[in-house]
Amino acid sequence: MTRQAGFALGLDFGTNSARALVVDLRSGRAVGEAVAPYPSGRDGVLLDRDDPNLARQNPADYAVALAAAGRAALRQAARERAFRPERVVGIGIDTTASTPLPVDAHGTPLALKPQFRRNLAAQAWLWKDHTAHAEAQEITALVRRELPDYLPLCGGVYSSEWFWSKILRCRRAAPQVFAAADTWLEQCDYIAALLTGCDDVRALRRSACAAGHKALFHPQRGLPPADVLRQLDPALAELRSRLYDRAYTCDQPAGGLAPAWARKLGLPAGTPVAVGGIDAHLGAVGAGIRPGTLVKILGTSACDMLVAPKSNSVPDIPGVCGVVDGSIVPGLWGIEAGQPAVGDLFHWWVTHFDGRRDAHQRLTRAAARLRPGQSGLVALDWNNGNRSVLVDVRLTGLLLGQTLHTSPAEVYRALIEATAFGARVIMERLEERGVHVREVVNCGGIAEKNALLLQIYADVTGRPMKVSRASQTCALGAAICGAVAGGPERGGFASVPEAQAAVCGVRRTVFKPSAAAARTYDRLYGIYRRLHDAFGGQGQPDLGRVMKELIEIRDQARSGA
Repeated sequence: MTRQAGFALGLDFGTNSARALVVDLRSGRAVGEAVAPYPSGRDGVLLDRDDPNLARQNPADYAVALAAAGRAALRQAARERAFRPERVVGIGIDTTASTPLPVDAHGTPLALKPQFRRNLAAQAWLWKDHTAHAEAQEITALVRRELPDYLPLCGGVYSSEWFWSKILRCRRAAPQVFAAADTWLEQCDYIAALLTGCDDVRALRRSACAAGHKALFHPQRGLPPADVLRQLDPALAELRSRLYDRAYTCDQPAGGLAPAWARKLGLPAGTPVAVGGIDAHLGAVGAGIRPGTLVKILGTSACDMLVAPKSNSVPDIPGVCGVVDGSIVPGLWGIEAGQPAVGDLFHWWVTHFDGRRDAHQRLTRAAARLRPGQSGLVALDWNNGNRSVLVDVRLTGLLLGQTLHTSPAEVYRALIEATAFGARVIMERLEERGVHVREVVNCGGIAEKNALLLQIYADVTGRPMKVSRASQTCALGAAICGAVAGGPERGGFASVPEAQAAVCGVRRTVFKPSAAAARTYDRLYGIYRRLHDAFGGQGQPDLGRVMKELIEIRDQARSGA
């Protein structure tokens, strides 16, 4: 029996723009794709010159970019003979997280109200906003003391990037905004409410993905109890009653497409809209994640995603960004870790120390001519803090081994190597805790463009590096969830694994580790690990010979030994 032509629309809301992808569900082929930037701020981000930790977004931008990208992608898909708007099985959503925003009882963002339009605290608190680092420490201490069974949900340390930290920070720094908010929505929940026309936040189906990884949502007990939150601030206990007690996986329908958005997009009203999810988690879905597969989403930051079969207890993996039931694939534990500066780290070096338009390409070519260890450099990749496994946003970057002869390309390569070493730390923590990595699949903009980085990652980790076949894996993962929410009776799928089998795959080119390079990188990694532990507060490793060891490695690399 030939499968009827069905399509799904995936909506991917990133840090700087929104992307729409229309997917042919018979083949996984993209038949329509468009991107639209957020018009506000600097590349869509609202900043404060006096506070480098602040990063916000204007929620009005989401609707603008959604309409522009969605219409353009669907117009492109209409060129396909088999495409019809009524053949769109469902719509899926992924967004950054934790990006919570304060809203009124009808789900209207406070930032859209005249009295709050210029108030940064009333905007969406973007994932990389670190203003709540002190609040995160308080929450970590409280959870350790009062809710020890919640600790594995957040890898043992609660982050300033997450839901409760940001809300508590708003309560203290902008009490007028906190008081005006009926509740707070994660960005993915807000987009779902927007598309479905849900104007009662109590009725909104909240994302289990965002709730579990960012809001300490326990699979049996729900959000932290009000009497515990009261120890942080009585206002949080009161807010707890206006949040939610149940959360839903991303394969479940949040509702049908509202008539207003149906007209804007040119789709039938009532088209199923899936519950939203976090971009990296649905990127893992689009990359074909399964037990034993580590999916690395490489962009401005890096997210490492795994799934594991469920047992009677939550896997205890200190330093990861949570272990959550069904957050990636329903029925499996979803595990998240990552690094908050990868592409951003390279961009920082290029922007501030080169500035030419072709700097990335030119420095990559020059760096590729260097042997491992030849630069005599080692760096720590903490220019935006450490997300895993130290979970400390106050850590900063380090470059060691410079001389008067150090070149920009040598530094560029050292920064790539630093992110590879950081990735290896994460893999080793997972393996130590019994979560085994049999293959690594990379996706995202850097995986598409930078072969040097993938080869270095293979050499540093000792593992082959595969690349997802899909260019837009996050949007594809969202489309998969939309197709499952729509269901097989509409031409969709009965489950996420069934959909993945039909539309996901990897490219032919595989980056395999070099034994010679791996030997040098093992020595450099030993130095990196000593620096990591010393500056990360993990003991007092001896650093007295580090510079001399780097010189020895450099001299051997230059001599070809």
